[in-house]
Amino acid sequence: MSVERNSQLTKLSTPGFSQRRQWAGNQSIGFLIQQSVENVDVVSLAVGLVDQQSLPVEETRKAFEKLFGSDERARQALQYGTTPGAEPFREELRKHLARLENCEVEQLGIDVDQLMMTTGSQQLLSLVGEMLFDPGDLCLVAAPTYFVFLDVLSGLGVRTVPVKANQNGMCMDSLENELNRIDSEGELDRVKAIYIVSYYENPTGISLGAERRPQLIEIAQKWSRQHRIFVIEDAAYRELRYDGPALPSVWSYDKSKQTVILAQTFSKSYSPGLRVGFGVLPVDLVEAILNRKSNEDFGSSNFGQSLLCTVLHEGLYQPHVKHVCDSYRKKRDCMLTAAKRYFANLDGVEWVHPHGGLYVWMTLPENVETGFQSDLFQRATKIDKVMYVPGELCYPSDSPLKQTNQMRLSYGVQDEEGIALGMQRLAAAVRAVL
Repeated sequence: MSVERNSQLTKLSTPGFSQRRQWAGNQSIGFLIQQSVENVDVVSLAVGLVDQQSLPVEETRKAFEKLFGSDERARQALQYGTTPGAEPFREELRKHLARLENCEVEQLGIDVDQLMMTTGSQQLLSLVGEMLFDPGDLCLVAAPTYFVFLDVLSGLGVRTVPVKANQNGMCMDSLENELNRIDSEGELDRVKAIYIVSYYENPTGISLGAERRPQLIEIAQKWSRQHRIFVIEDAAYRELRYDGPALPSVWSYDKSKQTVILAQTFSKSYSPGLRVGFGVLPVDLVEAILNRKSNEDFGSSNFGQSLLCTVLHEGLYQPHVKHVCDSYRKKRDCMLTAAKRYFANLDGVEWVHPHGGLYVWMTLPENVETGFQSDLFQRATKIDKVMYVPGELCYPSDSPLKQTNQMRLSYGVQDEEGIALGMQRLAAAVRAVL
């Protein structure tokens, strides 16, 4: 290529990106991971990764040896799979789901074809988003909510409508009020879904209250006047329960099995490295989601599915989940003890006591901002060497409900010593800016 041609290329404008590139913007999760990698001396209470020491090495080794004890089974596992996922695994998954729902497989009311294996539950959320929403459509979410799904919606040009939440999750009267407002503005036809993290929510650690679960179904069906409004139930943390009530899924209250899209994953309860998640879909969504997934990858890892199917079939899964929950319970208690020790004497500081999951949600006095550019974040990361997730990321960017004085703290990665040290450092940073 000539020097003259090179010169012409350098003068050209930026690439002709699609509108979705502009909507996607800069992803917060990428920035947080980068900060963790580049600042190795920082104690991270930010990343929502699982405990390295709890990963199921021995269980997976046993499953691998069982799987590869037969050349035929091994070759099947190493071959391409199908787009919806290996049928033996989906059959095993129905049994697993029945255990979670405390019922017989036949009482689930679903066919195996309504189960779809995905690359983590995040892929299912993305696929559902692409198939349900057009640019300008509306999705109602709790305020605050899972910030990575907010990024997914933003990348699709979806308008997110925040709904007030409290210690029992999304408030149903506020949800009704928002739907009334949208209807009065003539935009009910743009509402496609209500998104809820039903167990030990990322970021707050709160679960949707028992009485609100059937109410959510009733509201979605009541307002499905021009088309069906789906409830997207993100149950990623469902199995990480340490105490508190054992709540039925929102999905279990959907007797028609046509309203709720259930998303779950084995990343938190078993291994994120296998990247195995699944969805339970209403019948008339199956083909659309299946076709979209086929365009993306022809099917998630057949090997990972085969391995996890063996784990479930051989009875290796449940003992491991118990071990994981025992470990996280201690770490949660360690963080709550450290919060009481280091923050209790600071006026205006409050935190949630979660019954499961990986997160503690902390609120500071209103005048203390926690965002990336705030004095607190700069002080914490650069001087006190501790990192958290700013709470404002968990609200739609233009939300009138957004609070700038909150933060998500994760006890997933650090050991108990690291958790205590991180909380001590964070308290020092907060004191410095108060």
